[in-house]
Amino acid sequence: MRRLGVVLSALLFLVSGVAQADVQIVGGERARIEDNPWVVYLTDSTGFQFCGGTLVAPSKVLTAAHCAAGRSAASLRVVAGREDKQDKKAGDAVTPAEVWVHPKYSSADSGEDVAVLTLKEPLSYQPLPIADRSDRELYAVGTKLTALGWGRTSENGNGSRFLMAASVPVMPETACRAAYPQFIAADMFCAGFPDGGVDTCQGDSGGPIVANGKLVGVTSWGEGCARRGKPGVYVRLSAYADDLHSVVSPSPARVAAGR
Repeated sequence: MRRLGVVLSALLFLVSGVAQADVQIVGGERARIEDNPWVVYLTDSTGFQFCGGTLVAPSKVLTAAHCAAGRSAASLRVVAGREDKQDKKAGDAVTPAEVWVHPKYSSADSGEDVAVLTLKEPLSYQPLPIADRSDRELYAVGTKLTALGWGRTSENGNGSRFLMAASVPVMPETACRAAYPQFIAADMFCAGFPDGGVDTCQGDSGGPIVANGKLVGVTSWGEGCARRGKPGVYVRLSAYADDLHSVVSPSPARVAAGR
């Protein structure tokens, strides 16, 4: 439901006036997959890239619920280790075995916009740890975050062929609420600049926003891309640490019980 960047990659299509699931980075610059081995993108069975994601365990990809809800595992592909979407020989393209969508999810701007794809086999790329409740400083106003994705590089532009990255600061909750009355501070945060110019965009949805070597957010929603007074809105992952831990790192007893 959102766009990532400067526009990093827009990830939303407008729904009721709110930017939704396909976002890209606007105002960003090219990034190296070698420096960000955990960033992945999602395609449908035809190869069309529509969202991003993050490898958070060797066989687990965290993305936005609005990227996965209503989709079967067989209809999805996770592409890892590929910086250039046209370089079909690079990286790995795999079909997930299972799709988990947060049970309370209804829409991106209502919260719970998280999903986990379980892969059939573990990948060899380095995963990225998820922020937890002790990481409050990573959400402090002004903290510089990095958003990544392959989404649109302008509000009405095309998706990016290459991985893009953009740096955006955490904005005050008052600014987030002024921009979006439906903003829920306990579940979300917003990042960007008051005058816009840098943002995620359609195609960036589900992709990572990172600080201090941790995944602090998931590109979720927003209005347009890089507009003045309309920052990107991201899932506050620390609020979902407990929910995600049971899915990403289930205990041995839980795994055995599920077989």
